[in-house]
Amino acid sequence: MEKLVYRFHDLFAQLGLSNRDEDILQFIANHRPLDPEVDLPDAPFWSPAQASFLREALEQDSSWSELVDQLNAALRE
Repeated sequence: MEKLVYRFHDLFAQLGLSNRDEDILQFIANHRPLDPEVDLPDAPFWSPAQASFLREALEQDSSWSELVDQLNAALRE
């Protein structure tokens, strides 16, 4: 089965966050740097539903997993 292709702003919309470029940049700036000891889904700024989505995306290697990895990297830079 072919994976769907999503873009970074689609991930923010899926998480229920604003997906405007400036809002994405502001979100990352506000939450960076994420402690290296904290797994992305365990970060304190996610709602339980958001954390669950992120965890499932990574565990199931879903169509979202690459974007979740990109978000993880952006929050740790």
